[in-house]
Amino acid sequence: MTITRQQTTERARGTLVELLGLEFDEVEPGRAVAHLAIRPTHLAPNQFLHAASVIALADTCCGFGALASLPDGAESFTTLELKSNFLGTATSGVIVCDSALVHGGRTTQVWDAVVRHRDTDRTIALFRCTQMLLYPKT
Repeated sequence: MTITRQQTTERARGTLVELLGLEFDEVEPGRAVAHLAIRPTHLAPNQFLHAASVIALADTCCGFGALASLPDGAESFTTLELKSNFLGTATSGVIVCDSALVHGGRTTQVWDAVVRHRDTDRTIALFRCTQMLLYPKT
């Protein structure tokens, strides 16, 4: 199921996603792309991009991708595990996350994501997460 930009905005209302200002460019089965315009509140006390800001972007991007990729009967998901390797940082501009489904099972999904700085195309982080798929209780 493809999720529209309006649907992502509605789902994000009142959540950390809205607070951080994450915005979605594409959400379709197997892929999601989102971006974050860096504000001073996204920085750590050392004035570089806070790791938590990058992880929030990547995990949320993979999460909306997981939502769009749920198998028949599944109603939601939750993150089981995540890992991030930081290769760079930024202090301004826009960072973009491109996520892709690498394993889509009946009970789990594994997602990879790359976070880059939009203007310089420098890689900020490599990210991988495992999502547990949730089914209605019987």
